[in-house]
Amino acid sequence: MKTLRMAALGLGLALAATTVSADGWTLDGDASNLAFGSIKFNDTGEVHSFKSLDGSVAEDGTVTLGIDLSSVETHIDIRNERMVEHVFKNAPRATVSAQIDMSAMEAVAVGDSAVMEVEGTLDLLGVEVPLYGDMFVMRLTDDKVMVTTDSMMFLSTADAEIDPGVDKLMELASLPNIVRAVPVTLRLMFDADGTSG
Repeated sequence: MKTLRMAALGLGLALAATTVSADGWTLDGDASNLAFGSIKFNDTGEVHSFKSLDGSVAEDGTVTLGIDLSSVETHIDIRNERMVEHVFKNAPRATVSAQIDMSAMEAVAVGDSAVMEVEGTLDLLGVEVPLYGDMFVMRLTDDKVMVTTDSMMFLSTADAEIDPGVDKLMELASLPNIVRAVPVTLRLMFDADGTSG
């Protein structure tokens, strides 16, 4: 899996989905969610997330999404600490960047939706992972857009070069295995910074 098919992390990308031009779009972190799964013992799945996200889409279509790695939530305190220390190496953030065609979204009216192909890059611990995938974009109001993953997305821990950290988690938890294909889902809510008709 040479990509983190997350168009995702990609994101908001469509933020400009509208017949009204926006000066830019800002992520509503409280209403957004980035979740990922893990599978251990071959048949035990768990859902995790990051509690702190920020992001924006500039008027020229430049997309940025920031992930506070210390905000990882696995629902077990010691596992959160081990993820931060051993997988994320105490790095403060990961970022996703992409470029979208803002004009391509102008035809999406309030209440309508579209699926967009997105290409971007995930920067995690200095390793750049290419991102490709489809995002479902819905214009909720003149100044609010929702962007979600349109299908199942996966991140390869080998591509992200975090296998040594995953190995350490297995050792500390006395686990026989942890599956190295990580499912990822996104729900991103963007608010317009300003509009002009």
